[in-house]
Amino acid sequence: MIEIRARLGLALSAAVLAGTVTGVAAPAAAQAAGCVDVHVVAARGTNEPGGVWSRYKLGTVVGNPVYAAIDDALARSTNAYRVQYPASHEQPASVQAGNRDLVDHVVERAAACPDQKFVLVGYSQGANVVDNSIGISSEGARVGGPIVATLPAELAPRIAAILLFGNPIRGVGRAVTGVYADRTYDVCNDNDPVCDPQGTDWNVHLQYKRYAGEAAAFVAARV
Repeated sequence: MIEIRARLGLALSAAVLAGTVTGVAAPAAAQAAGCVDVHVVAARGTNEPGGVWSRYKLGTVVGNPVYAAIDDALARSTNAYRVQYPASHEQPASVQAGNRDLVDHVVERAAACPDQKFVLVGYSQGANVVDNSIGISSEGARVGGPIVATLPAELAPRIAAILLFGNPIRGVGRAVTGVYADRTYDVCNDNDPVCDPQGTDWNVHLQYKRYAGEAAAFVAARV
């Protein structure tokens, strides 16, 4: 009798593990930790401080204020990621490193979080990083470089918005075209030498925080 009960116990345990006993369901595959409705991926500008008091340290000029405005504007869960790259004009492959990291990160998070949408933010050299990642080459622009990775076409519908500030490719007559064009907010201050071909005032290149609310509204209309 003891042997029969032992065999029944082993059989029941095996059935539970297999999810075959009535009333015992195998757990559904869960999304990875950190999945949210909207994930903001930001590439800071050349030598731009991340911000001591910011949770994500996305950049004091653009990344931090823009993310804060997006988070306030959306009645949805958000979080952010700082693109890992040198953000330096002294390292020739700086923008390529950012390009690779952005694409790798978005591809990884898209697979882990199938319901998550993305907002890409780039300021100055960081705008070059974003441009390259969506297939618009920044080669020939200030602190630009050739494309080394592009986001897969199947992820395009999940890129809700692209926000670019002081975008260097504008200084060489280029702009975002194609599938992402109507989802791109691209602002260049007059006389900004990074994005305005006639620009001479470096101070205006630091004046993009004022567009945070407008950029957040752009995002809110598209997610």
